[in-house]
Formats: sequence, structure tokens, C-alpha cells
Amino acid sequence: MRAPATLPPPLQPGDRLAVAFPSGALREPERFWQGVACWRAQGYEVVVDEAAFAAWGYLAGSDQQRRDRLWRLLQDNSIKGILCGRGGFGATRLLERWQWPRGSPKWLIGFSDITALLWSYAAQGVAGVHGPVLTTLAEEPLWSQQRLFDLVQGKPLEPLLGTGWGGGAVQGHLLVGNLTVATHLLATPDCPPFENVILALEDVGEAPYRIDRMLTQWRRSGVLNQVKGIALGRFSGCGCEDPTTQPNFRVVEVLGDRLGDLGIPIVSDLPFGHGGVNAALPVGVATELDGDRGSLHVLL
Repeated sequence: MRAPATLPPPLQPGDRLAVAFPSGALREPERFWQGVACWRAQGYEVVVDEAAFAAWGYLAGSDQQRRDRLWRLLQDNSIKGILCGRGGFGATRLLERWQWPRGSPKWLIGFSDITALLWSYAAQGVAGVHGPVLTTLAEEPLWSQQRLFDLVQGKPLEPLLGTGWGGGAVQGHLLVGNLTVATHLLATPDCPPFENVILALEDVGEAPYRIDRMLTQWRRSGVLNQVKGIALGRFSGCGCEDPTTQPNFRVVEVLGDRLGDLGIPIVSDLPFGHGGVNAALPVGVATELDGDRGSLHVLL
């Protein structure tokens, strides 16, 4: 990903979109169908294949079943975009023995465990969308839903605002995803290069010491010496496991300790991730991060 990734052709009402579950099996059917209704209300034809509802333990079918479904959707010229139903775990498993098919790029939309696919896709030069899955879309505020629909239609996006840590402004390719999933992509063939990258991270349900452990791995790997800036989304449910019986750090203290000495622009408290507003962000595209103003601006 030494050049910016390219967005697929803009969607138009009437385009066919397909549902995929590359990771975990469906657990919340009501919220899933509410998400499907949001896309259909925008005029899109959403294809829901009943085979997508398969389950194999905590996975939405065997690796080969999920891999084959995703491959077929990517090869189907009538499908313009793929909407991931939920996260969970399992997308990284699909990348074993996987090659992205050649041809017209399609929109790939999801977050959390879908980080593995989004980063691999970006390494092929195609920008997917880190944004709400079908089981979370209906819970997004209207402005966040509209941001997603604007993005896939090729419209400009407003900057996201957070808390600036200083460091000035930089431009680079936006690599956004879940910290835990991304950590387990390090040193694998599916991990994109980090030169000229603005790294954007979020997470959920991780105790401060585990956030510390992962960020220490990033430091020791040398990756954080390569990136141009860091954007931090929401770290929801990342409090200490039992604050009444043991000393602990707050997650904000861990982030400050592990990242604050890097000497690069950093912006925290941005509205993306689990447990709240999850503003859509394209993966791999040119972006400006301003550590003084506390802004993240996608340069479409």
C-alpha cells in the first residue's frame, strides 16, 4: 500500500448489495434485519442468501464455506458491494490460502473482526470501509448513517473531531481497525506496510494491561516508529477487571504512556469504534491528521 488505495465506483440507488458473514454466526436477527432495512430504505437491492446464516460453533460456517461465499460474491459482477452482517471472530482464518480475485473492485463494509479483510484488501490497493455492520447500523445516529451512505456514493466527508495531543498536521494513508485484530496481523503476509500511514485504532472489552501489552508489542516491533500519526477512536468497556481489589491504570493513562512519547501527531476520542457512534472511514485512502486541532480529515 505504498500508494493510496482506490475506492470502488460510487454506488447508486438500485445497485445490488449482498450480505456476508465472514466471521461469527448471527446472534441478533432483529438487529440484523433492521440494518438491512436501512440500506433498502436508501434504494439499494440487498441480497440475503439464507446460506449466510450457517453456523459452525461460533463461526458462520466452516472456513471453506465462508471463504467460498465471499469469493462468489466478489466474482459476481451483478453485486456492487458486500455488507458484513457482524464481527465476532474468524475473518483472519479466511486469509489462509486466500487470494483476492481480480476484476472490478467492490465495496466491502464492516469493522471489528472485519479489520483483517479490510487491511488485506487495502494491501491489494482497494479501499474498503471501516463502518457499521448490519447488526449495528440501525443504532447509529442519523448523521453517522448518512456519512456511510455519502461515502459509498462518492460524496465528500466532514472531518471527525477529537482531542488533539499536539504534534502538528500530517498527511498519509489511513489504516483504521480494531487494535486486537490488527495486533494479530503483525508479521503476517496479510499485514500492509506502515510507511506513510496514519494508524487509527479502537477496541472493546480489553483490560488496560492487555491494551498495554498489545501497544508494547507494536512499540517493540518498530511499527510505531514508521507511522506518521495515530488516531484513536473509542476504547469501550476497557476498564480494569476489578478496580476494588488491585492497583490499576485507566485505559487513557495506558494510551498516554505507550503512545505519548512518539513525537508524532495524535488525536484521541474520535467517534468511531464499538459501543457508540461508529463514523465510517475508508481504509487506505489519503487522509490528514491534525494533532493541534484534533481533527481527522479524509481527503476524497
